Amino acid sequence: MTIAPQDFFPHLADWVANLDDVFPGKQIKPWFAQWEVGHIVSLILLGGSSILLNLRLIGVGLTEESPAEVRRNVGPWVHVGVVGVVLTGLLIGSANAERLYTSEAFSAKMVGLLAGVILTYGVSLPLAKADGRASAGMRIAGVLGLAIFALAVCMFFSAKLANPGLWHVLTAGGLIVLYATRGRIRWIYLGVMLALIAAQQVMTHIVVKADDYEHLDPVNKTFAFVFLGVIAAGAAAQIVASNRGQGGSAFAKGMAYAGILVWVMTAAAGRWLAFA
Repeated sequence: MTIAPQDFFPHLADWVANLDDVFPGKQIKPWFAQWEVGHIVSLILLGGSSILLNLRLIGVGLTEESPAEVRRNVGPWVHVGVVGVVLTGLLIGSANAERLYTSEAFSAKMVGLLAGVILTYGVSLPLAKADGRASAGMRIAGVLGLAIFALAVCMFFSAKLANPGLWHVLTAGGLIVLYATRGRIRWIYLGVMLALIAAQQVMTHIVVKADDYEHLDPVNKTFAFVFLGVIAAGAAAQIVASNRGQGGSAFAKGMAYAGILVWVMTAAAGRWLAFA
């Protein structure tokens, strides 16, 4: 099953084909690279500010400041990043519409973007403002955002090959959990992850040849599921073991992990576009 926009909206093919010949696509196309740099810079700005905010909710990072204080400092940059990502994305998309129309990565990126906006504005920012205390509205937004985030992750896993964007997200998740964990949990988690990395290298470079895609892809996807489970278990162990006074409830910490990874995944889908 394919998940490109053309599979959901086949009747838009003629309209999409004409987008780069009309405003604003026609004007953006000669300056495409410059606008793409602006898109990447916006993602970096959004990602950096979101990481600082959500790490504080997890209970690590800028712990000398309250979550509300961190929000006051980085909140404006979150807004600038989101506006920049959406604006530059619309402009470069209009100049590259036909390629995006047939891209599975673009579908995943749009679903991830929707999840990111919901989790950021419905959960992370208001949670930080309340110093980690969750209201009923935040919990509803969290469930909705997580459901859409899960759909985007499934789109990554259901692609024809274990795409590079999938491993970007898993790597980011693995490193964030490693940074957040402490003591014995960190060492156990690190040992399991290193063992999995070694096992994957043996399976994909010795047991299965690197150009044997028929067998290589199922092996990589199996390892991706295993890595996902270990990362989730490490995050859960950190949430349980951490002091609830260091950034709020288990709900706040869990949403903070998702708030970081959803933007990593959205950026990773852009990297996937380069290979699609």
